[in-house]
Amino acid sequence: MQLFKKADKADRPQTPAPAHSRTAVLGGGYSLILSAVALAILVVVNIFASTLPASATQYDISAVKLYSITANTRVVVNALEQDVTIYWVVQAGAEDDVIENLLSKYESLSEHISVVKRNPDVYPTFAEQYTDEEVPNNSLVVECGDRSRFISYNDIYLSEADVYSYSYTTSFDGEGAITSAIDYVTTAELPQLYVLEGHGEAAMPATLADQIEKENYEQQTLSLLTVDAVPEDADCVLIYAPETDLSQQEADMLRDYVRGGGKLLAAAGTTENGSLPNLTGLLADYGVTAAEGIVVESERESYAFGMPYVLLPTLADSDITGTLLEENYYVLMPLAQGLTVGDTSAGTVAALLNSSGTAYSKTAGYSLETYEKEDGDTDGPFALAVSIEDESGGRIVWFGSSAFLDDMYNAYSSGANVALAMNALSWLVGEREAIAIRSKSLNYNYLTISDSTASMLRGLMIGVFPLVYLGAGIVVVVRRRRVQNETV
Repeated sequence: MQLFKKADKADRPQTPAPAHSRTAVLGGGYSLILSAVALAILVVVNIFASTLPASATQYDISAVKLYSITANTRVVVNALEQDVTIYWVVQAGAEDDVIENLLSKYESLSEHISVVKRNPDVYPTFAEQYTDEEVPNNSLVVECGDRSRFISYNDIYLSEADVYSYSYTTSFDGEGAITSAIDYVTTAELPQLYVLEGHGEAAMPATLADQIEKENYEQQTLSLLTVDAVPEDADCVLIYAPETDLSQQEADMLRDYVRGGGKLLAAAGTTENGSLPNLTGLLADYGVTAAEGIVVESERESYAFGMPYVLLPTLADSDITGTLLEENYYVLMPLAQGLTVGDTSAGTVAALLNSSGTAYSKTAGYSLETYEKEDGDTDGPFALAVSIEDESGGRIVWFGSSAFLDDMYNAYSSGANVALAMNALSWLVGEREAIAIRSKSLNYNYLTISDSTASMLRGLMIGVFPLVYLGAGIVVVVRRRRVQNETV
């Protein structure tokens, strides 16, 4: 009789699993659950982020803020009450990334703006209803109701000659062009700018004319010989480079216009035929006297290019010059007539540009034979531009030179000359948010170093730094082995 039988494995008592094993299993389960929750959260966050506008998910770290929208644009767009459509004329696969980014920002800023692509391969005649110009790829059409404006790709990427380096500079003016177009198509009454004619006035320089158009001033010509008064709808009258003087009757009409609250912008100085006494008589009403001849400087730091008649005036702080002072721009005033500001009770007069204290006016004018001071020349200093506020609310801004707006001198001043004139125009008419959006330079700023510096940096990068890192690594390894040996 078998008293004992061999116990089966099932009959043997189970040895409980170690505590650390159960903890590991539980920990692994928790980790798996937490990972699944974290993954789900990330998926939800990504889905939510994909619905956000580009302005909330993209950040501009470019030096010139190429991908950013200025406050001026935000004010214009946020005030929209009408629907605006921006047609993007572009072939499939040929979209410009910068323009695409910019358009997405406009679309995200307002529900009144929509961007619609028009492939010229699919719609070959689409652009013909808006312009007769050639339509390059990535051009735009901004439309609101029955008003529209065509923006050529060549007006978005601007290429200008650099007179200093004999090369071309490229800038991006997409925001300025689009915001100006939106302002144009949505504004019922644009400022009316009347340009005086009938006195041998020069043609307006291309840069100035383009800027006036971009800032949405509607231009009309004005002959004072064919009217009895300056038109009532004139927001400003522009006098640019008259060669002959106005008649006394014409001057009186302008005088009455300003005294009635009108605005006058003049760029006029001594001409080849001499002075313009009837025209400058408008200044005399406010205690401002125009000197005979052309102002020249005797101090080298007060004129440019070795030409004493190309003046580098000092900018006075004002609403007109403030932005130029902040950005450290210089204005060039060639062939300028000097102005002397005296006492007046008819209004407020402020000098905008001033010559140095040693400047003098050559009474010979265009017939001068020497820059040296001669008997009969008028001592300075002079104001070269003034602003006048009449008691009635009328305003005048007077520049003692018209040549400063020539494209050449404007290029020499890096655009400061035309910027000054446009600041004056906006001060006269009233600030408008769609203006003053500068183009953004796309040129790179290169670091130029000498050959010796380059050789030194090359030696540091190729020789010294690698040896230093190698030596540091050897020291760390030796120390670790020493610590291990001491522990054993």
